[in-house]
Parts: sequence; structure tokens; C-alpha cells
Amino acid sequence: MSTIIEALGPDEWHAENERRLDQAALRMLALVKARAAGGTETFDGADTPFTLAELSRRFNLSHFERDLLLLAAVHAHSAEFASAVKNVDFFLAAGLLRAPERIVLSPAAPLRRWRLIELAAGTSLERAAISLDERVQFYLEGHSFLEPRLAGLVRPLKPGPTRHAEVASRIAQLLRQFRSPGASPVVELTGGTLAERHALFSAVCSTLQLRPHAFEARELPSVSAEREALARLWERETMLQEGALIVDFESLSGENAATLRHFLETLEAPIFVSGAIPAPLPERGVWNCELPARQPQADLERWRSALGPLATRLNGSVERTVWQFALDDHSLAQVAAAAQAAPAESAARVLWNAARRQARRGLEALAPRIVSNVSWPDLVLPAREIDTLRHIALHVRERHRVYRDWGFADKSMRGLGVAALFSGASGTGKTLAAEVLANELELDLHRIDLARVVSKYIGETEKNLAHVFEAAETSGAVLLFDEADALFGRRSEVRDSHDRYANIEVSYLLQRIETYRGLSILTTNLRQSIDGAFMRRIRFIVQFPLPDDAARREIWERAFPAAVPREALDFTKLARLNLAGGHIHNIALGAAFLAADRREPVRMTHLRSAVETEYAKLERPLPRAELGDWV
Repeated sequence: MSTIIEALGPDEWHAENERRLDQAALRMLALVKARAAGGTETFDGADTPFTLAELSRRFNLSHFERDLLLLAAVHAHSAEFASAVKNVDFFLAAGLLRAPERIVLSPAAPLRRWRLIELAAGTSLERAAISLDERVQFYLEGHSFLEPRLAGLVRPLKPGPTRHAEVASRIAQLLRQFRSPGASPVVELTGGTLAERHALFSAVCSTLQLRPHAFEARELPSVSAEREALARLWERETMLQEGALIVDFESLSGENAATLRHFLETLEAPIFVSGAIPAPLPERGVWNCELPARQPQADLERWRSALGPLATRLNGSVERTVWQFALDDHSLAQVAAAAQAAPAESAARVLWNAARRQARRGLEALAPRIVSNVSWPDLVLPAREIDTLRHIALHVRERHRVYRDWGFADKSMRGLGVAALFSGASGTGKTLAAEVLANELELDLHRIDLARVVSKYIGETEKNLAHVFEAAETSGAVLLFDEADALFGRRSEVRDSHDRYANIEVSYLLQRIETYRGLSILTTNLRQSIDGAFMRRIRFIVQFPLPDDAARREIWERAFPAAVPREALDFTKLARLNLAGGHIHNIALGAAFLAADRREPVRMTHLRSAVETEYAKLERPLPRAELGDWV
């Protein structure tokens, strides 16, 4: 059909297809009139529209099936023919067409199996009105679009560049060996990111001249009849527009794995499945293709090529930047241009910051970015905890040297990131410490609220987490999983289906944290609720204690910026309040607003009022003995 379109041009092809459909309507109308007058001539199916000839070839229709479709199309297309013939049924077709075959109306025959025609209910098979499915009717008239019943489930993919072009070429070459779509195996793509798997799938489709589409496994109907109908609709769609489908999943077990297996076993069409890890798949035959892990050395050569002579003058800054950020060619070109335009003394910093800006796109929509200017002096913690935090920073900063230059990554590409658990009561500085680390490392910090990510719907939690990690892999950001016990506290012995799926969610997050190449920080108020299997995957654990008297005094002294006017503040008395640093900050800020409103410097009276407000919020009794000598 594409050759005809190229020869005639799209407009001429459409006009010629319409002319042939109109011509067929006139010929059939003449046959109906001749039959009414006693004639015996039958329709010979000559000079059919281009679209009908192509559809007949793709669905392997007999001459009678082809002409029956044309008869139904003429009835839907021509008002004159429809006024002369109330309904198209098998008796009418048998009278007008050559070699009638009643078997073509069987549910297993192509016309009904592929939903090309519909039979009206409530009468005999021979007298049932035959009509074209809407999608087929428009196709025969020259208009093609995605089946409306699939439009809410299946989405077209836009082709794009892939770093796995050689792998895509090999898969396409293997698939060409199968003449029948139903005979081809399921191609399972694992590893890499969702975007990388989609890019590889689109590249295979481009080579095979197929249109790529994606579908999420969690959308599969649980009712067998509905899955069967979905499979038939998609099979028809693949033949109408030469499409291919990739089914995405995040984690599969139990009922949802069985549902996917059943769907794949009944589907006779080119099919790919995509997941971070392999899934239990059908007996149909599976080719598993695990995408190669990101190769920093290959990326390094790409960056050096883009930077040109500047790369040799940056003294190791390129290697550190490449290890941290994963950029496509377009983003890399912009980063290289910014670095090349910068003064020589600031080129390394410009390179890092430009890459950081380019890489952050996508993650901000999923998790808010925390921006602050805090640094090490803002942290008031025991020396041991401060030392552990500094070790976390150096593990992230020197990863490229230890893993790449010293060869640790040659043994395994798993666990190349850093995972840390911050445990302690609310307000003890867990989030502040994460901000300090992000600023020290010059990386973005994104807060992921697990209480919002976790969903009561099966598979939804994994989907939400997958979106976060997919975006984070490019950005190299520090991920702060707030209130981690919202998810990890649910891991338990399996007593019912809810326990089973909760454990699946925990296992999925553990697996993604282990493979994430950046810094992941999880905070919890209840360390004892964290599962032991998770603790084994944590590289650093930092306990944030409630501050003692000396620490509280230091926090109070740092609570007010230098520009704040103060008068007669007694930090020894303030330190007697048994509060964490977060609450101290709230009281200092509240007192500052009270003082500003009265155009006064911050005094102990303002602080007492702010203390009363904070304790009321905490629903704690005021320590009046400790406040008695304040004012």
C-alpha cells in the first residue's frame, strides 16, 4: 500500500480509494436492481479499493470474505445503497457474491475472530444483520487511527536515539526469521532504565518498520473474557497499522503474574515485555535481553569528544562529572558549550553546574527539590556522628576513583551507590544533615515522601517508585526518603494477600536502592521497625540523639543570624528546655516575628511567648519551673 501512496501521492491515493468505493457501491446497487428483476449476475470483486486489498492480504481473507467486507462497507458508505437495502446479511451476500461460504460467520473465522464485522443479536445466523466495526469502516475509507477501545490503555512511543543500537539490530535480525507473528517469541528487556528499554524497543520497531506502542501490565483486566477481547483488538491493530507492543511491569507475583502470562500466551502478535528484573513468563518462548549497565568509560569518551581540547585541561573534573550525571547527546552538547565559553579558571565548576542543571529535568515533577545554604557549622551533633557524615561525603565524592580507576567496578556493577539510614526523633537534624551533604557534594537534594508514594492499589507503589528512580538515575541527585518506616514497617510474615504485596513493595525498593548509583538517605523515627534484610544493604547508619545541655546551648547560639537584633538573651536558661534542634529553630523564628512586629530586639519575653506556642503545638505541658526566672 505504501508503494501505491508513493506513486500517486497521499491526496491522489485517498481520492482514488474513495472513487473505487463509490464505484463498487454503484455496481452493487445495479446488481440488487438486476436481481429484483430476475437477473443472475454476481459481483466479481474486481477493482476493489486499495485499502481493502491490503486488509485482505494482511488477514489472509478468501475472495468471499473480501467481497463480504466490501458489501458491508458499501452499505455503510453509500446512502443510496443503504436506502435500497435495509440490512446486509448472509442471504443478501449469497445472492450477490460468488462462492458463498457460511463458515465465514463462525467465531473462529477471520471476520469475527479479528472483530472485522459485527453480527446483530436476536435472529438466525443467516438473517443476522452484518455491519463493519467502526475502526475497520474508517480504515476501508482511507482513515487510520488507534482503536478507540485501546486509546486509553495503549500509547504510541516516539522513536529516539538509543545507546544500544547494536543490540536492537541483533533482535530485529532474529525476529525476521519468524514469518508468523504468533510464532515469534516474547522478547523480554530487563536492566537499564524504562526510557532506555523503550528506546531499544523503538529502534527494533524502526528496523522492522513497525509502529511502537507501550502498555502497562497493571492495566490488564482480571476477567479472562476481557483479556481475550483486549488481545484480539490489539492483534487486529497490529495488522491494520503494523504495530508492536511492549508491556511494562515493575514487579510481578501471584495473581498479576498469572494474568500477564495468560495474556502473552493468547496474543498472536510481536510482543516485548519490559522490567527492571526478569518476570515469570509463558511457555510460548522467551528471549531475555538484559541491557548492559551504563559504562562510564564509554560515556567518558563521549564527553571528551564533545569537550574537545578542553577535556585535557580540566584535570580529572570530567571523570567525576561523567560518573555523577547521565546525559543524552543533546544535553551534553549544551553542557560542553557552556564549559567551553567559561574562563579557564572556572571551566570545571561551570561544567559541573551545567551538567547538574541539565540532569535535574524530570525529577522535580516527582519529588520536591530542597534548596538551602546550610553547611557543616550548622550541624550540632556528637563528633562520632559528624565523622560518619563526612565519610558518607567522601564515599560519594571519590566513587569514580575507587570504582573506575582502582577497578572495584570490574567485579560488579551492583551496589555502586551509597545508602544511608538516619535514625532519631523528630527535630534532631536528620533533614538538616541531608541538606549539608547535598551542599557539600554540590548535588540536588530531592525529598521523596514515602507516605505519599505508598498506595493501597496493587502494583501502584512499585510504579511510583520506578518513576522516581528512573528520573534520579539521570540527575545523580541525593534522594531523601522521608519517614521510611511508612513502608518498611509493613514488612511482616505473610498472613494474607495484603501482607504479601506489602513485602513485594519493600523488596522492590530494596532492589532499586541497591542498584541506584547515587546517594540514598532514608530517615526514620523508629529504627527498630526497619527490617533486618534492609539493614544489611545500608552502608552507613547515623543515630541522631536528642541534644544534651551543652548541645542545646550551642544550637540556641546558632539559631539567630548575625543580623538579628538581640537584647539580654540568656542561652544557659534557654538550654534548660529539653527540646530538639528543630523545635528550637521554630521558637527562635517565632520570637523574631514577635519582636519585628513590636519594632523591638529579640528578648526573653518574646522567646517565652514563642515557647508557649511551640509547646501547645506539641501538646506538652509548659515547664514553668524552667521558665520562672526568664523575665
